[in-house]
Amino acid sequence: MTPDRNRREKILQRVSHLVETKFFDPGFDSAKWQAEVAARRDDILDFADSVAFEQAVHDLLQTLGKSHTAFHRNLRPVPSRQAICAALNPCETPDGPRLMFADVQEEGPAQLAGIEPGNLLLSINGEPIDPSKPPQFRVGSSVCLEIGKPDGQNAEVTFDIPTPQSRQPFTLPKPVVHGTLPGRVGYLKVNIFPGLVGIDVARDIDRVISSFRDCRRLIVDLRGNSGGGLGALRLMSYLAPDRRPIGYSLTRARAQRGYEKESLARFRGIPSSKWQLPLLALRYAFRDHSIVLVTEGLGPQPFHGRITILVNQHSASAAEMIAAFAQENGLARIVGVKTPGRLVGSRPFKLPDGYVVILPVGAYLTWSGQTLEGKGVQPDAVVELSYEAVSAGRDPQLDEALRLLE
Repeated sequence: MTPDRNRREKILQRVSHLVETKFFDPGFDSAKWQAEVAARRDDILDFADSVAFEQAVHDLLQTLGKSHTAFHRNLRPVPSRQAICAALNPCETPDGPRLMFADVQEEGPAQLAGIEPGNLLLSINGEPIDPSKPPQFRVGSSVCLEIGKPDGQNAEVTFDIPTPQSRQPFTLPKPVVHGTLPGRVGYLKVNIFPGLVGIDVARDIDRVISSFRDCRRLIVDLRGNSGGGLGALRLMSYLAPDRRPIGYSLTRARAQRGYEKESLARFRGIPSSKWQLPLLALRYAFRDHSIVLVTEGLGPQPFHGRITILVNQHSASAAEMIAAFAQENGLARIVGVKTPGRLVGSRPFKLPDGYVVILPVGAYLTWSGQTLEGKGVQPDAVVELSYEAVSAGRDPQLDEALRLLE
């Protein structure tokens, strides 16, 4: 149902009020926001079409300049890495600019359909692709993709994009993949950290690390990892032998009152079983959610001092937290390209007529006080991925990570 003009005005007023009272950005300019709302108000309210209205309010929120900010009623189209578990990189080919599949994640829709890194996306449902505008996909739909292969042949691939079975509006790949490379180098790839607390993915990481008992070097691959929950703590805990602070979340209320980071509540470990979750929820239910993350003190590992971490422009949120922690503490060399700087604490707010607005309500700072939102993590060794290399089956980023471990 399309809301009438009066309903649209009430929804817009509610969105504006939530931004004024809940949105957290230390540099937020209330007067500038109010002026932006006033300038767009009539155009937004004139959109009788619900899709156009939704897009206009979403675009208004984007002027806040923060990630994890959205407005929707139904599930919005999402980027390829969240819909089909494969990132798309702009690249130059002998035929001109194209979009190349990269980070094709295990057991995701793209991989299961036979798409491989180095393939080119030429069209979606018969519509040609503009390489300057990475497409988005609607979950729960069926798509037909025209794919360009490295041998010069084109192929059509048709598959369904599954509807999420959780609150997360995107498709989940296999979270953890691993192997052992020549020279006793452990290879751990984490595609996502599913779940708020991350008990299952923490167990997966435990099993992988246990299998690396004879490995003296380790590569952690976070390319294409769009983040997730607290399961990232288990991976960071394997990077350092002792308990040490990682960073802290900061709420709007705490920032306004003032604080000392040393006095904030501490989260020291992921529960070993799910029956402990109610106790964990009770422990933090009535606290301000400004919390310090601390590594779990899992002890020395045979690969300590010989770790590289792979990141790219699709390594976001918790993946950036890991890279920043390792870099700040000298625990690993970071290889790849700069991360996108998408790391804030967000929350959904329900609105009339089934609409939802998602707003950043908290910040994350490393223990040294650095924010990653809008900045990202700069690798120690910058290595780009070219179409020429990937289509030939080479991975120069992985090659550099191995070279640094020699």
